Amino acid sequence: MKVLAIATRRGELAVAQMQVVVAALKAKHPEVGIRVREVTTAGDEDRRTALWDLKDTGFFTSRLEDALLAGEADVAVHSFKDLPTRERDGLVIAAICDRRWPEDCLLAGRPIASIEELPRAARVGTSSLRRGAQLRHLRPDIEPVPLRGNVQTRIRKLRAGDCDAVILARAGLERLGLAAQISMVFDPRQFIPAPGQGALAVQTRSGDEGTMRLVQSIDDPVSRALASAERQVLATMRCGCHAPVGAYTECAGGVVKVYAIVADRQGRRVVKTQARGSVPQALQVGEKAALDLLDAGGREILKAIDDL
Repeated sequence: MKVLAIATRRGELAVAQMQVVVAALKAKHPEVGIRVREVTTAGDEDRRTALWDLKDTGFFTSRLEDALLAGEADVAVHSFKDLPTRERDGLVIAAICDRRWPEDCLLAGRPIASIEELPRAARVGTSSLRRGAQLRHLRPDIEPVPLRGNVQTRIRKLRAGDCDAVILARAGLERLGLAAQISMVFDPRQFIPAPGQGALAVQTRSGDEGTMRLVQSIDDPVSRALASAERQVLATMRCGCHAPVGAYTECAGGVVKVYAIVADRQGRRVVKTQARGSVPQALQVGEKAALDLLDAGGREILKAIDDL
């Protein structure tokens, strides 16, 4: 019996995501055995530094990739949004799957239906420049405050009164069975999520053809097309996954539409665009959206951020 060693980050959400992949693999290949290898990443060790102050890429993924390359694991499961856009030599994303709930959502200390109902000068916890910039653009009085830790830790900090609200990815709350905690879900066309948010990426060694074939059997072409179009925005703009850049792709009637945004840190200067095309052209649609952002002022915005 073939046994696959699957690398995952520690923590309930990472394990839940890994279990989604394991279930999909077992449904296709019930004869395959699974051995789990939990890996502590740099992002798990450093829970204090705000993500927007990080200069390195792969903060949550590089050690999983190291385990793959060292032969300590056959497969690694990632949140697609965490992976650098440049793939490491010797590795391949053999499957992109289960792209669901790509939206951001708000959890508040009291019931609300929109951010307009937050108190004046509300403190909103977030680990994302993109989220903070969009918040400030919508409500300049709001104060985004750095918030690190796993989903449960962030919810505890909210309940303890450390902030008035927190913004989290809906996918994480849904996969942890915590959707009841959500106060409101943002429209992803208006409050644009991180590129690849909600999708799972399953990575293997490019030379391990047997494992690649097994993993490719759970690849979802629609999830791959939509999430890859979003990630192409980042790749074309040549910025990291922590930059204040967002992209959201939807598909209807064989047409994909990419909504994209770039903003300065304060949310004073915001550039948005849309691009559309056929599903086979999804990557080109993402590239066009990125080029439109750059030409409309995004290039200057990103340069100013890099100069800080």
